[in-house]
Amino acid sequence: MAYDSRMGYDPDRKLTDGDVHDLKPAGWWGDDGLLFREFTFDSYQAGVDFAVQVAALAEERGHHPDIHIFYRRVKLNYFTHDAGGVTGADIAGAQAVNDLFDLAARPEGGAEG
Repeated sequence: MAYDSRMGYDPDRKLTDGDVHDLKPAGWWGDDGLLFREFTFDSYQAGVDFAVQVAALAEERGHHPDIHIFYRRVKLNYFTHDAGGVTGADIAGAQAVNDLFDLAARPEGGAEG
């Protein structure tokens, strides 16, 4: 795998299934060329607020996950269309979302991922 000093891998190259397994952040799954995670919140509004924060983060980073809102659950899918699968940019985006989730003010009772 090509090395990138910031992330330790090439952010634009499609990763192998083994690379995805080894590099995926906590709570994320890799399957069929997707990197995904589902987050559960105490309310619909808390989930929507998180999705808005993820969208702002994605705009800032220039790399956008698919965002699906299901009442109190938010599912995110990362996939780089140009590469035909998961890339280092997807791994970095997933980690940034984890960091956002860990820092987010959670409603009373918290949220789980």
